[in-house]
Amino acid sequence: MRISHRLPAAGYRLLLFATIACAKPPTAAPEGERAVVRQPVGPVPGVGELPSAPNPLGNNRDVLQEGRRLFVQYNCSGCHGGRAGGGMAPSLRDRIWIYGSSPDHVFNSIAEGRAHGMPAWGTRLTDRQIWALTAYVQSLRTKDEPEAPKP
Repeated sequence: MRISHRLPAAGYRLLLFATIACAKPPTAAPEGERAVVRQPVGPVPGVGELPSAPNPLGNNRDVLQEGRRLFVQYNCSGCHGGRAGGGMAPSLRDRIWIYGSSPDHVFNSIAEGRAHGMPAWGTRLTDRQIWALTAYVQSLRTKDEPEAPKP
């Protein structure tokens, strides 16, 4: 008799755990919180790739200029090189990046930092500034790049 009462309780706990563990991530951040979508780096069994989030600022000329200004102002070139061609940090002009090149991946790299040297700027910059930097970084080696180096 006693076992039959415990089995349903154990089953409910298992169902509750499975429901919480498999819950989908929120699509938007709660009011007043940073909209960083944390994605695991590299292949993680069962997780898969989350859909890419677009840059809410777009990539118009003003946003790209603001991103360029911030890149210079915050001395990103100190590590990534004057035109982001690489230095002690990786080149941002490459076509393939370790942590992904979609807008949300670039945003997360800037906001949260990366191992082996990339600082987390999310506590010093606003979301708008990080999105502007993201737009600028993604414009590198394209026709839209502001103040592009001479070929």
